[in-house]
Amino acid sequence: MSKVVELLGDIVLSHTANEVNVASICGEGKVIGLYYSAQWCSPCRAFTPKLIDFYRTYKSQHPDKCFEVVFISSDKSQEEFKEYHDEMPWLALPYEDRERKAKLSKKYKVQGIPTLVLIDGKTGQKLTDDGRSAVASDPEGKDFPWKPKPFAEVVCGKLINNQKQEFEASSVLKGCVKGIYFSAHWCPPCKAFTPDLVETYKKVKEDGKNFEVVFCSSDRMDSSFDEYFETMPWFAIPYKDSRSEKLKRLFGINGIPTLVILDEEDRVITKNGRLELMRDPEGEDFPWLPRPLNELNEYVAHQLNVGSCLILFTEGEDEDINMAIDALHDVADEYYEAQKNQEDRELSFFYGGDDEVCDNLRDFVQLEDRNPLLVISDIPEHKVYVSPEMKIDREVIRSFINQYFSDQLEPRIIKPVL
Repeated sequence: MSKVVELLGDIVLSHTANEVNVASICGEGKVIGLYYSAQWCSPCRAFTPKLIDFYRTYKSQHPDKCFEVVFISSDKSQEEFKEYHDEMPWLALPYEDRERKAKLSKKYKVQGIPTLVLIDGKTGQKLTDDGRSAVASDPEGKDFPWKPKPFAEVVCGKLINNQKQEFEASSVLKGCVKGIYFSAHWCPPCKAFTPDLVETYKKVKEDGKNFEVVFCSSDRMDSSFDEYFETMPWFAIPYKDSRSEKLKRLFGINGIPTLVILDEEDRVITKNGRLELMRDPEGEDFPWLPRPLNELNEYVAHQLNVGSCLILFTEGEDEDINMAIDALHDVADEYYEAQKNQEDRELSFFYGGDDEVCDNLRDFVQLEDRNPLLVISDIPEHKVYVSPEMKIDREVIRSFINQYFSDQLEPRIIKPVL
């Protein structure tokens, strides 16, 4: 069975409401676009005609290349779904298959609409999750299916320092940890964060660590760019250079300030460098490699929205925290090692104490007020799993995880937000 058939299920609907076997649209050399959209969403309504034009034009001009789109709806009713889908010349996931939608959204980390994810029709491997921007920037599909180019190829060319001296990116960025900093002078959060980044950058460099930063500007005038860049002791993509936009697309940047950290081999360490720096302004844990076990707080809370998370809640006293770390540490290390070479981690590990994030999560998923409390939250799939055990140790945790992965646990359903 093709991986895509497994992901999409047995059937999808054609725009005439006929059922189509997924296997017929999958296979070697085929590209499938997963289009997350809704009739009530104004940006969706604006983008859909552009996607329709691209779809029809590309298929007519390239009959030898197989491209299909599957609409995945966030509409609020079956009637809205049908009315909207009737406008589209492609297929759709059945509206009632909310569980399949949740699984696909989780796998491809879709958090907003409209989103167009392109996947390999045989393997299900993500080719790009920024098809929306690609359709706008490449309406003729010259670079379709827009598989991201390597960072080194995108950034290749001249960089400048704040004295306007030029340097070859391939030379100054070779073999170092890199921070790609997306920011702008007009953005108040950016202007507040930049001095913190400057201080941490200097401390890390003083500690003898090989670290460089590249500023990718979203400034609206070259004078603003110059004024802002004068405060930065690192390199920049020159103003209005198209590489800044290409790097935004490469890393899926949706807002600023954003600090992406890459390792010496240009692999992404984290796209949340800003939060990591706020947590560790002295740079003691730089370059902020993923940790098998984390305390659940504001600096890691974003992980709750993109995957499955095992959390051991406690009262928050030192004795309770030490108990949680002792119980979780070895198990988290085992799973971290097992998942280290995977593209996506299947399970992240946290302990919770006296923190507002813990209280908010408890309220959101309606957890009982007891401690210790062992749960697995799966917000992308709108589910939470609760262990009945009152005493938590390593074997209880291992058993709970094994039951989760073997589908032996009964979930509580979290009401989804469309």
